[in-house]
Order: sequence, then C-alpha cells, then structure tokens
Amino acid sequence: MKKFYFAFFRDEILLERSGDNSYTIPCTETPPTTTSTQTNIMDITTLDGFEVKAYAMDERPATDGTPYELCGLRQSYYKLPYKVYKTAGKCKELVYWDASSRYCGVCGAPMRMNTPISKKCDKCGKEVWPQLSTAIIVLIHRDDDILLVHAKNFKGSFFGLVAGFVETGETLEEAVHREVMEETGLKIKNLRYFGSQPWPYPCGLMVGFNADYDSGTIKLQESELSAGAWFNKECLPEIPEKLSIARRLIDAWLQGAQQ
Repeated sequence: MKKFYFAFFRDEILLERSGDNSYTIPCTETPPTTTSTQTNIMDITTLDGFEVKAYAMDERPATDGTPYELCGLRQSYYKLPYKVYKTAGKCKELVYWDASSRYCGVCGAPMRMNTPISKKCDKCGKEVWPQLSTAIIVLIHRDDDILLVHAKNFKGSFFGLVAGFVETGETLEEAVHREVMEETGLKIKNLRYFGSQPWPYPCGLMVGFNADYDSGTIKLQESELSAGAWFNKECLPEIPEKLSIARRLIDAWLQGAQQ
C-alpha cells in the first residue's frame, strides 16, 4: 500500500516533481531513498487517505535523473499545497525530537518508541513526549504607524515584529508586555489575540497579538536588535516573507489601513 514518505536530510525535504511542474511528497509503497536498520521510520498521521511516514536520511541522496529534488523546508512553502507544507512541518518537528531524545535524561540509557508520539527509557521507565517552544509575536500600533524591528539573528535585511519566548510561570499576555519592554523600552495597551502558527524551525509555536502604543521612547535592546522605528504604509521597509505569522499580521494591518 502506498504511503507518503516525508524524508529529510538536515534542513531539507525530499520533494517529487509532477508532470505539470507542480510538487508533492513521494507517495510510494517503500521509502524513496535508501534506509538502514538504524533508520527510525516514524508513523505520523494521514494525508488525503494515505498513511504518513517520516524519517531522517543518513546521507544526501543522489537525485539526478530522478523526479526527486531536495528543498529547504521554508522554501517548500512556496512549492507544496499548504496542508502538505503543514504536514511537512509536523514531520520535521517529530524527526528533530527523535534525533534529540535518543538517551534518557535521568539515567542515560537508550530511549525507545513507546507510542507514535512518546518514548520510554529501557532502564528507568521515564517517558518523554515532543516539546514545543512557545513564543509570542506582536504588532504594535501608534496612530497610523506600526513598530518594525530588525533582529540580529534575521537572515536578511527585512524588518519584522517584536517577538520572544514565553518564560516558565508566565502567561502569554505577560510575555508580550515583558518582551516589548525589554526589547524596545515601550509600554503597550489594548492587547488583542490575532492567531497562532506552528513554527517547525525546529519546534516552535508562534502566538500573534496586536497591541497599541501606550508610552515611552524607543530604546532598543542592543544584544537582540540592530534597528527599529515607526513606519506607515507609505514607507515600509522590506518585510517578512509570506509563510510567517509576522507577515500575516502586517498584511492584515495593510488591508485595514487601505480600507
């Protein structure tokens, strides 16, 4: 029986080109690349009525003369149907978790798959499940302007939004207020939930908000940000690409600003 095989080599995923130059995930009876006895082929979910499997490739496969090609997971957003891209993200997160949870954190013994989404220690019986790193991201409004920042870890010259990880014992709302104050020195008000997005780079969940400027002058956290300023729709800098919730927040503001 055919199955979808989401095969990864590092941060790249194996895609299959169709005759109309569209892309999909290999759907075959057996894995589309060479595997070994050490390869953990994980049972993930179903997609369009087919079982979904995922695994990490030990070596970069040769794709010349085949319908296959490797593509960065981020870039696959622009080649795959959205629901397939989302499934790819889920698969990548689980493959990452599998690779980073091979040994027990309590006693150091090997961990074995117990269920499709849990492992159990052979020796002490400790169980583990995939972990999510939750982060907030916020679009701050001041009249007709929005605050955009350039983080030092951005790979490019684009400007994005204030964002950061939620700390232990903290609510999402508290995290937004803290991150904004830490990174920009500003106080905000009227916090409003916008939406959320899985962010499999490598295992995150982004929770988006809108907020209004309350008080303060921009004072950037130099260890995190290299630039930041207020912008209106007439003078926007380069903004994040379409796959991100940051872009969704900005696009929603632009559509509202233009109505």
